[in-house]
Amino acid sequence: MEGTVATAERSRLFGVAYRMVGSAAEAEDIVQDAFLRLHRAERAGTVVESPAAYLRVVTTRLSIDRLRSARHRRERYVGPWLAEPLVTASAGTTDDVARALELTESLSLAFLVLLEALTPLERAVFVLREVFGCGYDEIARIVGHSEDSCRQLNSRAHRHVEARRPRYAAPPERRREVAHWFFEACQSGDVERLGRLLADEVTVRSDGGGQVRALRKPIAGRDRVRRFLTGLVQRGFLVGPGVRPAVVNGQPGALILHGDGRPRGVVAIGVGDDGIVDLSFVVNPDKLARVGTDVPGVS
Repeated sequence: MEGTVATAERSRLFGVAYRMVGSAAEAEDIVQDAFLRLHRAERAGTVVESPAAYLRVVTTRLSIDRLRSARHRRERYVGPWLAEPLVTASAGTTDDVARALELTESLSLAFLVLLEALTPLERAVFVLREVFGCGYDEIARIVGHSEDSCRQLNSRAHRHVEARRPRYAAPPERRREVAHWFFEACQSGDVERLGRLLADEVTVRSDGGGQVRALRKPIAGRDRVRRFLTGLVQRGFLVGPGVRPAVVNGQPGALILHGDGRPRGVVAIGVGDDGIVDLSFVVNPDKLARVGTDVPGVS
């Protein structure tokens, strides 16, 4: 594939693989493997009529296999499991940041939690159909099932996700504004203001992977979340010069650094019409190892 076409296709493939497996490192490996397989097939004399279609099939099927093997590990995971965060931009005032926020909910950490409840095949069909808009004829070829079967798989997945998905109705500028107020309230220790920024049904998740202190279960409700946040502020987690605004998985948030510059955590903030609807904290050191490094463009 030629340079610009390959770059665009790699972005799309990474977007599929990342939404499937929830790990940027694994998604990159999957996409690289797909391109290698295409290269080997062409060198062996195989006629590949559509390299892009070939890559989508291989990437999706590799992602399904990788997710199946990961399910057993995640069942034994300590505390809530969150995806490896994609810290894609500094949260300033540029148009680029607004466009980054429009990556929207299909990349958000809270949305990816919902996909964990789907079977690998349901997840693949849902991602291809609902996120990338593929037709059922193409999806059937990719996953190796009939069109009717794919419709049924997507219907089940869609019902599950729609019943539970967070609603980020607020426009990008409003999301950035609320996130700014949130961190301003944390820095000043204004607990009452923090509470006013939270929606009634706000949920917070914290992924420490059993390695560092974190929530063992999600907590929900304005009062409980406000108390949790107050504790973080009192322990100095959300205050100080180490809190750097960022765009995390298409949502406003922050990168939190140790004094020596090492990542200590990442927080993503989901904002709806009535305030903050979800907060996702990733503090598992294994999932922070790549934070600050370049990640592929993601569609």
